[in-house]
Amino acid sequence: MSPETAGALQLLALIAALALAHRPLGDHMARVYSSERHYRPEKWIYKAIGANPSAEMRWPAYLRGVLAFSAVSVLFLYALQRLQGSLPGSLGFASIDPDQAFNTAASFVANTNWQSYYGEQAMGHVVQTGGLAVQNFVSAAVGMAVAVALVRGFARSRTGELGNFWADLVRGTVRILLPISVAGALILVACGAIQNFAGIHEVGQFTGGSQQWNGGAVASQEVIKELGTNGGGYFNANSAHPFENPNPFSNVFEIFLILLIPFALTRTFGRMVGSLRQGYAILATMATIWIGFTALMMWTEFAHHGPALQAAGGAMEGKETRFGIAGSATFAVATTLTSTGAVNSFHSSYTGLGGGITLLGMQLGEIAPGGVGSGLYGMLIMAIIAVFIAGLMVGRTPEYLGKKIGTRQIKLAACYILVTPALVLCFTAAAMALPTPGNSMANPGAHGFSEILYAYTSGANNNGSAFAGLNADTQWFNSTIGIAMLLGRFLPIVFVLALAGSLAEQRPVPATAGTLRTDKPLYTGLLVGTILVIAGLTYFPALALGPLAEGLAS
Repeated sequence: MSPETAGALQLLALIAALALAHRPLGDHMARVYSSERHYRPEKWIYKAIGANPSAEMRWPAYLRGVLAFSAVSVLFLYALQRLQGSLPGSLGFASIDPDQAFNTAASFVANTNWQSYYGEQAMGHVVQTGGLAVQNFVSAAVGMAVAVALVRGFARSRTGELGNFWADLVRGTVRILLPISVAGALILVACGAIQNFAGIHEVGQFTGGSQQWNGGAVASQEVIKELGTNGGGYFNANSAHPFENPNPFSNVFEIFLILLIPFALTRTFGRMVGSLRQGYAILATMATIWIGFTALMMWTEFAHHGPALQAAGGAMEGKETRFGIAGSATFAVATTLTSTGAVNSFHSSYTGLGGGITLLGMQLGEIAPGGVGSGLYGMLIMAIIAVFIAGLMVGRTPEYLGKKIGTRQIKLAACYILVTPALVLCFTAAAMALPTPGNSMANPGAHGFSEILYAYTSGANNNGSAFAGLNADTQWFNSTIGIAMLLGRFLPIVFVLALAGSLAEQRPVPATAGTLRTDKPLYTGLLVGTILVIAGLTYFPALALGPLAEGLAS
């Protein structure tokens, strides 16, 4: 069997698994966020934090809950790292420096999981399990809660109430993320991923010394890192490490986990707004972009420019032989079209055009299918923009799901779209203009520019993957990428919740003969085109200086 055929069969198996899980998981999540029942463990949590889960919140109160919880999480995780040297289970590692502790705390709370450190050489068991793994759960649950609040904005009318943030946070963690993670961790352990609290030990003797590894609760952290579209690995090699991702089956399973909830949330959306066809339209848009990007990535990597690499069967540099080109390309697209950032190969070693695909996947806003929660609310923002464009074409007030898209709604949607590109391009320009940041680049020319562009694209879009040629463990990059991660996560959430509140206050508008049908293939095509044009026009000059220049020159 040729590598191309094996890759196609892996992709078909992945699509089949996602299709089988789509309906039951999507319906389950709709029931979770619509239920008025509180389980006993959930009541204990509400009592401990002093929250009333039955109290409805308007969007400012919901936003205050998101920001307050995230601020406390940043402070807690920062303090845990700074105190690591005094904590038991630290494996003898020293406390983390202030700039790196800030960067890591911002990264994991923002669901980015950007790592400017070697996990196996810096973080002990307490920080890994009690700090980073916990944030993998709750940061994902925050994104899901915000997405559900926006969906309620479409589903409700003549009220500004969007539900209760604390109830949504706890239910998302306890009823959705935790059960799937337990089952997934057992599967990864069966595949060969490690799960222990062993200390540092030597694994071999060879000329010049020995190699040392430390154990850890790797399988449990690996599963939530993928399921919650987090991406932070226990080891520096991330999902290329055999302790995290042992074999081809575990590789496909981890890709499945990355895509599982983002795709299933489209059915949750359809259930909650009372129209499954609307959910299918969003699903079709996400799937079209994801399959297109995957096919394009496989083509660029299998047909690498240059006779030597073509004779060798493609670009295998930076890829694990146990995954091959197809498994690596599929993983790379999944992790950059979502806000995951986990890697099973090094994106810096991809072809020029292949590296550009990973960049563009993040620059689309990571909405195909996007991060847990963030992908859905990002796609719904793009849906509003597409409806607005269609309304301009026919000269009537745009409507989406029975809600008029007026001046306030389109301003909020436009602000959401502009925040991330502004952060990416401004920080990239500053890093290239100043003399010191450029010293961190491992490569000159277009590829070196791509390293810095990728770093800020990854940070501001809450992705977390890296081109791996950039030394980001400096005060400049730790500080500026940390700021980009926090602003890139929480400024868009402000606009999303404000939009949700304005939609929930409206009266529903009955459909007429002139209403654009947003559950038809024509609208899906318009939405795909809107996404590609907006991202293309925004980032094309920067992409032309980096991956496009490198790809055309090779």
